[in-house]
Amino acid sequence: MFTPQLNMKRLPLLVAGAMLFIVVATSFITSFEHKYRLSSSSMHKWLTEFSGEALVYFIGWENRYFTQELPKESEPPALSSVLFELTTSIKPGDIRSLLGNELPGFALYDSTIIVAGEGTDYTNLAYESPPPMELLLSGEEAEVQDIERLEDPDPAEPQNPPGQTTSGKKIAYIYHSHSWESFLPHLKGVTNPDHAIHSKVNITMVGKKLGEELEARGIGTTVDTTNMTELLKKNNTDYRKSYPMSRTLVESAMASNQDIDLIFDLHRDSQRGKSTTTEINGKSYARTLFVIGTANPNFEKNQNAAKEINDILNKKYPGLSRGVIGKNKTTGNGVYNQDLSENALLIEFGGVDNNMDELYRSAEAVAEAVAEYYWKQSGAKKE
Repeated sequence: MFTPQLNMKRLPLLVAGAMLFIVVATSFITSFEHKYRLSSSSMHKWLTEFSGEALVYFIGWENRYFTQELPKESEPPALSSVLFELTTSIKPGDIRSLLGNELPGFALYDSTIIVAGEGTDYTNLAYESPPPMELLLSGEEAEVQDIERLEDPDPAEPQNPPGQTTSGKKIAYIYHSHSWESFLPHLKGVTNPDHAIHSKVNITMVGKKLGEELEARGIGTTVDTTNMTELLKKNNTDYRKSYPMSRTLVESAMASNQDIDLIFDLHRDSQRGKSTTTEINGKSYARTLFVIGTANPNFEKNQNAAKEINDILNKKYPGLSRGVIGKNKTTGNGVYNQDLSENALLIEFGGVDNNMDELYRSAEAVAEAVAEYYWKQSGAKKE
């Protein structure tokens, strides 16, 4: 009996051939009359969700040789399930796929929960609620109230053990793609969450506090407080270009400082206080959430960094973190400039209902977790 001996060098060619077939089939399908045509977004979703492992299994049905390199614990996909999902875009067991295209606004919650924090589910994930462009660009803003809470009652003091210092090197970079994001408790007469914007009393104040706390733990930090509204105006663009605009800031910082290793884009969520506030040891904190863009080549490394920092944060401050979520290009920006570094994270600090007391406490807590993560990673690199 003749048994064909396959040269593994041919495997990439066969896989490439299979992918070429998919591309040709896609072109053929999309060339149909409009009423029969699949939307490009639907086709993109099909192709991105069809895993390489599943493809190898399908090839393996014809030649088992290919399945030898698959993980032993993996199981072949059910053909009926795959066909059902491809033809209906409905994933068994995921109600979002059933309702997402039918209910207005439901797709906003089509993110991935990578690590669920206490009470986190698909009904209370972070979401962006852009302010009215005319209000944002008008320059009109509310009077500041509750001023005493804007001052940090506990200035950062040195916390780093001997030897834990970056020796003047600024290895952390903090910036704010939506620098206008403010907080209702500090805006007199403002009750509409979409109007929680201010040029000075905003998320950049949390960034400054986080930077101070990192410095106190031996981590040299640069905090960029660029007024993104003014930058958008200067470039004659709007809210939708905020990430490309902030990207120029990060790229410039990295070009002038080769030591940058940690990059944090700070935001505040549009969720209300019920989801973004918690009490720890009798003190109120603004809850945090790590957001990872799944459409960038550093996705897994960014995700691992977020998970490690999140784990440390949970141990030190149980319930503070809402977890780690992933967003693709259909549910958000999808990249968030995280392709620029393996340690680039977007961190949501609180929501529209949180005040600076709560936010400053959370910034200090996050600094503790980041410092522990960084020094652990630094020790591992030296070894």
